[in-house]
Amino acid sequence: MYKYNCLNPIAKVGLDMFSEEYVKVDDLSQADAALVRSASVHDLELPEGLVAIARAGAGVNNIPLDKCAEQGIVVFNTPGANANGVKELVLAGMLYASRDIVGGIDWCRDNQSDENIAKTAEKQKKNFAGTEIAGKKLGVIGLGAIGVLVANAAVHLGMDVYGYDPYISVSAAWNLSRSVKHISTVEDIYKECDFITIHVPLLDSTQKMIDEEAIGLMKPTAIVLNFSRDKLVDEEAMVKALAEGRIKKYVSDFPNPTTVGAEGCIVTPHLGASTEESEDNCAVMAGREIRDYLENGNIVHSVNFPDCSMGACQTAARIGVLHRNMKGRIGQFTTILGDNGINVSGMTNQSKGDYSYALLDVDSEVAPEVEEQLRQVDGVLRVRVIR
Repeated sequence: MYKYNCLNPIAKVGLDMFSEEYVKVDDLSQADAALVRSASVHDLELPEGLVAIARAGAGVNNIPLDKCAEQGIVVFNTPGANANGVKELVLAGMLYASRDIVGGIDWCRDNQSDENIAKTAEKQKKNFAGTEIAGKKLGVIGLGAIGVLVANAAVHLGMDVYGYDPYISVSAAWNLSRSVKHISTVEDIYKECDFITIHVPLLDSTQKMIDEEAIGLMKPTAIVLNFSRDKLVDEEAMVKALAEGRIKKYVSDFPNPTTVGAEGCIVTPHLGASTEESEDNCAVMAGREIRDYLENGNIVHSVNFPDCSMGACQTAARIGVLHRNMKGRIGQFTTILGDNGINVSGMTNQSKGDYSYALLDVDSEVAPEVEEQLRQVDGVLRVRVIR
């Protein structure tokens, strides 16, 4: 019997992924796995029996990844599950920033008591005139699941699309429209594009990557869209540039005291992935990831350990060993098993930075004392035997 805990409400369609062998518990200390959306995990005491955390979403800033890795807790996310919802909002952001749709809506509301509002509107609408997006240059920084969808959709809307991503995956490259122009330096995006949208993870290397210097390279008519993380942009510098007329608009999905109400800022209340479809997709993917890890030992879409999969376990047992990326560990594991008369019929080991994960299929049961011998190997963080 497997036990799971939900740190946030998770869509029912995701919880329906769990079979009758799973039971939901209210106390994290009793859980084998946890599912989370926005709740902070940083200050929680993570129980020894917790082996996995699945974030129903892409960002994992609310989870202490290194702490989890050192405790042998695999952290999953759900990349791409909410991509379409975010893509649609980015497109909407371009439209309501290029044409003063928000201002027009506010004007209609403010003048709702005017019996002649239709005639008055004809005189006032020039105050809300804007530009079309067709024919304009869009720069997409980051060509992951969301960036690719935005770029491809913009091509179909008649935009001239430029993409920047020095780490683009093979899968993303295959899915990217051939009409998207690959740009090798992000500075060219800043200089050339009418619209700039950023879709990269928040890391030490990307924090405030759109800073005063980057803004200084942009056209005064440029529109910057941020539906990834507010800290990717130096928002103090952005607000200052807007007030000085050095840039046209900043569209953000992350309200805070710096941007809300500031001149030239259009801010929405973190609506990017807030669709029924996105929440369902994320919950389903998170449920599948948890099940595959608990039942088969497979890691797919982890952010703190390498992805490593051997399909369904069809042997007498499968051993999963989370360990530090150190020389000679695999030899030690197989020696221990061999000395105990256990034949290894299949094996794989993958590494990611400081951490590795080994999966070993064996032809006989693994006694508790053998598990303990594996745990005593230097650098081993956790050993799981899947039967």
